[in-house]
Amino acid sequence: MTANRACVIGGVDTHGRSHHAAVIDSAGRVLGSAEFEANAAGYRRLLAWMRRHGELAQIGVEGTGTYGAGLTRHLLAEGVPVVEVDRPNRRLRRQRGKSDPIDAEAAARAVLAGTATVPPKDRGGIVESIRALRTARSGAVKARGAALNALKAMIVSAPAELRAALDHLHAVPLVTTCAALRPDQQRLSDPLQATKAALRSLARRIVALDAEITELDAALAQLVHRAAPHTISLLAIGVDHAGQLLVTAGERPERLRSEAAFAHLCGVAPVPASSGQTQRHRLHRGGDRAANRALHLAVVVRLRCCPRTRAYVERRTQEGLSKPEIMRCLKRYLAREVFHTLSADLQELYGLDGI
Repeated sequence: MTANRACVIGGVDTHGRSHHAAVIDSAGRVLGSAEFEANAAGYRRLLAWMRRHGELAQIGVEGTGTYGAGLTRHLLAEGVPVVEVDRPNRRLRRQRGKSDPIDAEAAARAVLAGTATVPPKDRGGIVESIRALRTARSGAVKARGAALNALKAMIVSAPAELRAALDHLHAVPLVTTCAALRPDQQRLSDPLQATKAALRSLARRIVALDAEITELDAALAQLVHRAAPHTISLLAIGVDHAGQLLVTAGERPERLRSEAAFAHLCGVAPVPASSGQTQRHRLHRGGDRAANRALHLAVVVRLRCCPRTRAYVERRTQEGLSKPEIMRCLKRYLAREVFHTLSADLQELYGLDGI
């Protein structure tokens, strides 16, 4: 009985239809491995099965924001400590092979070794709402771009009289004009009438997507100003950038352990690339590339309108740094500024005394 109540660690490899779980003890011995359905009943059985092996210290879960989101919510609601686990790297997979039991065991061992320590994102608050709306907006923007490109491409091959009437128009008047076309529905076998019908369909799709994007922008502006009032007030940090940085940081304030960890999360932590007498840093290719892009665009705006930023660039240029290296430095400094303001916003949002 005493052995059964020893502390154990769980690992879960998540999929769309099922999850594979493994349990190891504090010495790394595998105590069991089993598969469960990815639904509410399966989550309950998985947790009960793990608890039969001993006192659960932690559970490492792959894909806490995708296939493992439902399981993660269930485990957190049951008071079980959950750790977010990255997928095993390719070198280890080449050595050990790939299977669900192997991946579940690897998740548990990552927790035991201390290589996985980050708590998962909370999917039950305002930041998750921002993420969902941003996903919808991104899809609408891509669809609008595709529709506009299709509209312009169709004009290139349109009958001569139609092309002559539309070819000189810019995007906004072009969409307005095409949306007002009146094709003869009884003569769609005529290429001219069929092209008019197609152009009108594409134009009206663009108009509808414009309205959808405007509606989503208004909703996002309201939520982002509520969740991150300090961050949104920073120079060159707009609703889009602040929303992305909130989504990257996640709902749980304890995920932002330090300024350096946040910079690494955003892919702007310095990576040494020095050799001999050459002392330099290179591009960090890890982290959230969307957050990296948000910081990059903010730095570009500051280069245009911030005297302090331009003075910094001049000084570092005289020191021999290239423009890409200077941009990396500026993104790192901006990440520090964002970290402190974002931390303050999350503290106020959740009524915490500190992170």
